[in-house]
Amino acid sequence: MRDGVLLATDVYGAVPGEPAPTVLARVPYDKNSRYVFFDKIAERFTACGYVVVVQDVRGKFRSEGRTLGWTGEVDDGYDTLEWITRQSWSDGIVGMFGDSYYGFTQWSAVSSQHPALRAIVPRVTSTSNAPGIATYDSGSGRQPLWLEGTTYQAQVWVDNDTYEFDVDLTRRPVAAAYEEAFAAIGKRSAGFDLIVGGIPLAPYNGPHPYDARPVPVLHCVGWFDNLGIAHMRDYTELATRPGWAAVQYLIADTIDHENYFLEDAPATPETDHLADAAALERMLDFYTGPAIEFFDVFLKGTAQPDSLPRVRWKLGHVGWRTSAVWPPLEAEAVELYLTEPAAATGTTPGGKLAPSPSDAPESAEWRYDPDDLVPSAAADTFLQLRDHVDERRTLDRDDVLVFTGPASDQPLDLAGPVHAVLHVESTAPTFDVFVRLLDLAPNGTARLIVRGCAQVDGPGEVRIALGHTGYRVRPGYRLALMIAGSDFPNHLPNSGSMESPWLTTTPKASLQKLHTGSARPSRLCLTVLPESGE
Repeated sequence: MRDGVLLATDVYGAVPGEPAPTVLARVPYDKNSRYVFFDKIAERFTACGYVVVVQDVRGKFRSEGRTLGWTGEVDDGYDTLEWITRQSWSDGIVGMFGDSYYGFTQWSAVSSQHPALRAIVPRVTSTSNAPGIATYDSGSGRQPLWLEGTTYQAQVWVDNDTYEFDVDLTRRPVAAAYEEAFAAIGKRSAGFDLIVGGIPLAPYNGPHPYDARPVPVLHCVGWFDNLGIAHMRDYTELATRPGWAAVQYLIADTIDHENYFLEDAPATPETDHLADAAALERMLDFYTGPAIEFFDVFLKGTAQPDSLPRVRWKLGHVGWRTSAVWPPLEAEAVELYLTEPAAATGTTPGGKLAPSPSDAPESAEWRYDPDDLVPSAAADTFLQLRDHVDERRTLDRDDVLVFTGPASDQPLDLAGPVHAVLHVESTAPTFDVFVRLLDLAPNGTARLIVRGCAQVDGPGEVRIALGHTGYRVRPGYRLALMIAGSDFPNHLPNSGSMESPWLTTTPKASLQKLHTGSARPSRLCLTVLPESGE
């Protein structure tokens, strides 16, 4: 690198003196680990005529330099691209590929504006996925802090190694649980200290990627990914920008962050690619295939852009669809109003999701008890679909509100953004609102479709983005909307006061109120396809 630091780098498939296009990945998870399986990924790309370059980012595993994620990747990306172009096996054309943090390193390289970078394939990621900044940003203003992201920062971004440790998040103050782990290993994460201190990381020392030179992008999004809201915000924003709009492509699948599929959920030993070799081979074919097609167009030029659908998306429980735009042109906005709130505090079915609001004002209350927190939809949302848990027991808690729609004899196909508009207030000066939209089966099981959250600092209307989805609510099934004041252990519990939630030893309980009716119409806003008769 320009400061003399050496970054450990593997090169697959290069033939000196025979220039070819290169696929680059810059990862913090050990370039030679089974977790990133780049030996197997490289086999697939090199078989199609690409050189593959995989690098441990600065301060991780075999690379030198300071360990601090989300900093320095712009310059390191530029310098790596420059190094590639000077090799005899490079034709000067590079694409980038990969998930999560190694999607972020792609956006950093876009920010660097190196002329060799001709296309990127960011998967389950976003331009703004630094923990403590906007990892789970719903676009709804301030967010409850994502504890999973903090634990990731504390375990991965200490030094060159990764440290696996359990964190007792019931400890008070919560920060003490992490301090105990740092004391045990004798070192600490600088990134963790920035999060607890409320000091934002500055990810780009160049232009934000939105403002950089456009390059073709194949966005690979998971409908069940915990970064899905942020990733779709990148896609929808760039699809409106001159220069960028013409080179945006989308593949949206029914996967979570670790590439488990809805059709296999919950995973079995035979479908668990993190445990089974044959399942991994099947997953990697799906994983790399679209990227190779994309690079054949934009790196090799052996296929034409019009050979690629602009949007390929999977309708959950049905299969793949294509569209010229997202949401599909035929999709329509539908609003379902929260009615009969007095029943919402009881067991399922609770209140109703109705096509129109009630005329009279109504309300319902729910409590926030820091000593009895509402359990998260999954203990690990990176693996949302591995277990795909039944949430019926959570729906029936007396500290959540639940509203359900009617079962239909026709399928309801969701295809686009989902958000909730809620009129709320609290006895506390600050409170959190968590919303989950679930698929309620005839046998009573309830499984997640989308979710979102917001931190609220006063009474009024709050808009909570739940993300985009492609999902069929099958005949006999119905929608269930759940509203809660906590989501633990995925999110840091609110202090219920002006104290730091990291440092408080006495978080305060509170009582929240939801208002409904025509004057304050709390509602669920869906994007649906017209009835197909299927």
